[in-house]
Amino acid sequence: MPAYCIVYEHIDDPAQFEIYRSQVMPTINAFGGKFLVRGGKFTALEGDMPFERIAMLEFPSRQVAEDWYNSPEYQRILPYRLKSTRCQFIVVDGLD
Repeated sequence: MPAYCIVYEHIDDPAQFEIYRSQVMPTINAFGGKFLVRGGKFTALEGDMPFERIAMLEFPSRQVAEDWYNSPEYQRILPYRLKSTRCQFIVVDGLD
């Protein structure tokens, strides 16, 4: 069953975020992941949306998504994202 990482972000430090962004793709590719959404325009039709950006990744399973997140390669660059954004990061199971 696929799993999706959904990240809601507000970027406070674009320079620090660019360091993260320039290094993240190889870590995602190594785990068979791919971006489905990466900061495109969105419209909040209901409720408050305190974030300015959305990213959504697909992985083959929840275990693979969590393995990617916890991998040494991703953990090495994660501080750049954490220092440069305010965000909410969730993993959700998809449908078979």
